[in-house]
Amino acid sequence: MKLCANLSLLFTEVPLLQRIDAAAKAGFEGVEIQFPYDVPAQDLKAALDEAGLPLVLINLPAGDLMQGGPGIAAVPERAAEFEAALAKALDYARIVQPQHINVLAGRLVEGLEREVALQTLAERLRATCDAFAGSGTDVLMEAINCHDMKDFLLNTPEHLQDMLERVARENLRAQLDLYHMARMGLELVDCIYALMGQIGHVQFADYPERGEPGSGEMEFEVPLQVLDDVGYEGWLGAEYRPTGTTADSLRWLPRWRAGKFDF
Repeated sequence: MKLCANLSLLFTEVPLLQRIDAAAKAGFEGVEIQFPYDVPAQDLKAALDEAGLPLVLINLPAGDLMQGGPGIAAVPERAAEFEAALAKALDYARIVQPQHINVLAGRLVEGLEREVALQTLAERLRATCDAFAGSGTDVLMEAINCHDMKDFLLNTPEHLQDMLERVARENLRAQLDLYHMARMGLELVDCIYALMGQIGHVQFADYPERGEPGSGEMEFEVPLQVLDDVGYEGWLGAEYRPTGTTADSLRWLPRWRAGKFDF
């Protein structure tokens, strides 16, 4: 399995473009960035090329989601905002060429029927899949726990499976975040089997504080072995909040690269 660093949470001791080189020197094979759009695409591409690392993942712009709002993907009245976000992501992706683009479902708006929100999300995921078809970038959606992000629309593997069936596009896959599933109180092995063959990307952090592996209670060895057993050949994205400096949080990395996932 290949390991990539989420530069929105790791190496934040230095500016974003410098984090790419820091990740390469630390031993990561790729990087992901939640929302890179404040950095000119040409500058990001140049930094990636210089470091020799692929850009594994970016998110579609999500409106006000990270500021506590509902976002734009599942709100019927925000169609124009979503279209603008999709256009922005397409232009950016043509230059930086991410392997995946993740569409965050967002929160359920108070007073909106859940089914209406799900139908809206499905329509916008179809539009995203169609826009990125043939580009080399596939589309992801993820389940986020309802404790860290209250009222988030998709919380479980079953929610993701339902949406995969609604959208019915070959270039849509599930993003599985082990931390979010543990935070929902779910068995990680069950989550993997529920989405077997449909997982496009995996992220991880320890549980319950979302720190680096070894900082909490999560036992990674079994779920990572099961991912291998079911034929997952994609990336493992380190999307955690270091308990100290990023450098101090990387004691797990050489062990994982050697195939040792216990602590």
